Amino acid sequence: MAYETLLAATQLGSLSIPNRVIMAPLTRARTPDSVPGKMQEAYYGQRAGAGLIISEATNISPTARGYVYTPGIWTDEQEAGWKGVVDAVHAKGGRMALQLWHVGRVSHEMVQPNGQQPVAPSALKGEGAQCFVEFEDGTAGQHPTSTPRALETDELPGIVEDYRQAAERAKRAGFDMVEVHAANAYLLNQFLATGTNKRTDQYGGSLENRARFPLEVVDAVIDVYGADRVGIRMTPFIELFGLTDDEPEAMAFYMADQLSKRGLAYLHLNEPNWAGGDIQFPAGFREQMRERFSGRLIYCGNYDAAHAEARISENTTDAVAFGRPYIANPDLPERFRVNATLTEPNHETFYGGDEKGYTDYPFMNNGYDRMD
Repeated sequence: MAYETLLAATQLGSLSIPNRVIMAPLTRARTPDSVPGKMQEAYYGQRAGAGLIISEATNISPTARGYVYTPGIWTDEQEAGWKGVVDAVHAKGGRMALQLWHVGRVSHEMVQPNGQQPVAPSALKGEGAQCFVEFEDGTAGQHPTSTPRALETDELPGIVEDYRQAAERAKRAGFDMVEVHAANAYLLNQFLATGTNKRTDQYGGSLENRARFPLEVVDAVIDVYGADRVGIRMTPFIELFGLTDDEPEAMAFYMADQLSKRGLAYLHLNEPNWAGGDIQFPAGFREQMRERFSGRLIYCGNYDAAHAEARISENTTDAVAFGRPYIANPDLPERFRVNATLTEPNHETFYGGDEKGYTDYPFMNNGYDRMD
C-alpha cells in the first residue's frame, strides 16, 4: 500500500477519522437559493471516503455574504438542506465539518440585504478585491468590492451570536465538527491583521486586542460543540484581497497559544503560496506551531500524496487537506492507496453551473456514484 502514514487513522479532538486525507473547503457556487439540495447530497456523499470532509464556506447570516450562489446556515430551510447532506455522508461512513463564514469587507451592496454597506473592522476597501454578484440581466460574475463601514463596538456581540446560532444549527443538522473560518482575508482574518484593523477600541491595536473578536467567536462555538469538536482555519502571511499584515508570525503564535489553552481540536493552516506566488512560511515556523499548539495540525495548499506523506512523517503536521484534487477525484484516498493516476479537474466548471464538473467525475473503475 502506498502512503501508509497518510492513510493511517488518527484523532481530531474526540473524533476518530479513518485517514489523514482531509477534503478542504471548496466554494462551488451551486446553491442559487442558498439552500443545499440533492446535488450537494450527491457531491459530498461521493467524497465520504475522506478522513474528514470540511464543507464549502457557509454564510452565518444574510449580511455575512459576499458571493451569490453560496450556501447559508441561518434559516430552517438551510438547516434542513444541510441535514440531508450530512445524512448522505454518514450513510456512507463519512465524517463532515461545517465551515462557518463571514466575508466582512469582501462584499458589495448588490449582495447585501436591502443594499446595505458591507461591514469590516475598519472602513478600508481591499485593493483589487473582487466578490461574486448577480447582475440585473440575471448573469453572475466578479465585481469590485464596496468600501465597507466600520463595525461599532456594540455590534460585535450580535455577530458573535450569529456564529453561535449557526453552530447550533450545524449541530442539529448532524455535523460531526465545525470549523471557524478565520482565513483568506475574510472578517475574522481582517480583525487579526494590522493592515485591515485600525480600530482604537479594545478590538484593535495590540496582538491581544486584534485577536479578541476571533477568540470570542471561537468561545461561542465551543459553548455549542465543545472544544474537542471545533477547528479553525487561518492563513498567516497570505496576501489576498488587499489584506496586509505586519505581524503575521507573532499573531499566528499568539493564536496557537490561545487556542491550545481552549483545547481546540485542530488548527488548519493554508500555505501562503496556495494561489501562486513565492511567499513561504519562515524557517522554523512549522516547528514552532507544533510546539505551541496542543491539538492537531492540518496544512493545505498544492500538496500531492508524496509531499503530504513527508510532512506527516517529519511530524510537522497530522493531516493534509486537498482541494482541487478532490474536485475531480471523489475517491481520492483510494487512488492514493493504489498510487493511481489522478483525474485533472475542469477549471471552467469550478464555480456555478449544474452537475457537469460537480458530480460527474468518475471513480477509478470509471463508474459513477450518483444518488437518486
